[in-house]
Amino acid sequence: MAAACGSCVLVLVSVAGWGTPWDWLPGGALPPLDPTGGLGTVQLRRIAAYRSAVVPVSLLAVGLSSAVALALGLTTWGSCLVRRLPGRRRWPVQALLAVALLLAVGQLVTLPLLARVQAVQRSVGLSTQGWAAWGFDLAKGYLVTVVMTAIPVLIVLALARRFRRWWLPAALLSAGLVVAGSFVYPLVVEPLFSSFSPMPAGPLRTSLLELAARDDVPVDDVLVADASRRTTAVNAYVSGFGASRRIVVYDTLLQQASPAEVRLVVAHELGHAKRNDVLFGTALGALGSLVGISALALLVSSPRLARRAGYADAGDVAVVPALLALAAAGTLLVAPLQNVVSRAIEARADVHSLDLTRAPATFMATQRRLATANLSPPEPNLFSYLMFASHPSLAQRIAIAQGWAAEHPTP
Repeated sequence: MAAACGSCVLVLVSVAGWGTPWDWLPGGALPPLDPTGGLGTVQLRRIAAYRSAVVPVSLLAVGLSSAVALALGLTTWGSCLVRRLPGRRRWPVQALLAVALLLAVGQLVTLPLLARVQAVQRSVGLSTQGWAAWGFDLAKGYLVTVVMTAIPVLIVLALARRFRRWWLPAALLSAGLVVAGSFVYPLVVEPLFSSFSPMPAGPLRTSLLELAARDDVPVDDVLVADASRRTTAVNAYVSGFGASRRIVVYDTLLQQASPAEVRLVVAHELGHAKRNDVLFGTALGALGSLVGISALALLVSSPRLARRAGYADAGDVAVVPALLALAAAGTLLVAPLQNVVSRAIEARADVHSLDLTRAPATFMATQRRLATANLSPPEPNLFSYLMFASHPSLAQRIAIAQGWAAEHPTP
């Protein structure tokens, strides 16, 4: 088991190292960073005020949620709670109830903190949701999380009850679920939180389709997401695979940005599609699931952990709290590594958008607009950058554009 886990880690590191574009600006050099990102004093103060109100609360929510998961999973508290649930003669029912209950506990202990973040976002105009709509979205998110968590948990329990080396088929099935989820998510989960409508025919829609055609990226349609019912944040992305790809643009982006800026944001997303970044991320996720299940099997098979957490073996429903606790801890531990890869991929998409549009001034204006609209700091502190920054900072993106412009003089 340990050898298999080590082999999976080696393969994962090799694939990530080979497929990640570590050079953020091929053929060029990044100039020194401007920590303001070119934002004005008023914008910087507004972002700083928002971040000072939200970041400590958000970090406390993450810490509290993790602490509760570890307390329930690494002591007998969680196993005793699970054994009191109904359905002991039908272990799948009891396991599903255990997942739902444990996730509900984690949600409830952080609910006041999440509400505080929502209140701040409403006060600064970043959130447009009323409390009822916010609560409804929170409930939908909880149900989606329960389903997505219960499926692998049930697979682990079923296989552990049947096979001695259960971790091998469990790891393979987990990898398959990651791949399937990557295809199913845009079709099933995204519509739960947003409504999509075709972009009306006009110059902008035509120019976006022409941009995709010029980039040799097949696109089936251009859709508008009703993000304004939740937020004033702006975004766009390319969803789907192959000929079923769709350009999705937030209606907030259409409201706040010029057509040239919208095209530039879409050009960035076309870069992801052209380089098959979603497929690469899916492959890394599948390999990561192999590592995760193997490591999980090593840990839950430990007699010492079993005694401490109060379960008999990996097939005992009482192991569910330990599984969730270890998964939560693992997610936090690998977040910095995931972000390193993600930032490099996003930087490559930035360069792609510059290559496609050849408009560095528009690129910089767009990135400043995005940072201002989303209240993102131009240069976050090191901890936030390592743990939560999946994209280059505004200062880094401005430097990418400046470095690109130095190598590609344009009129």
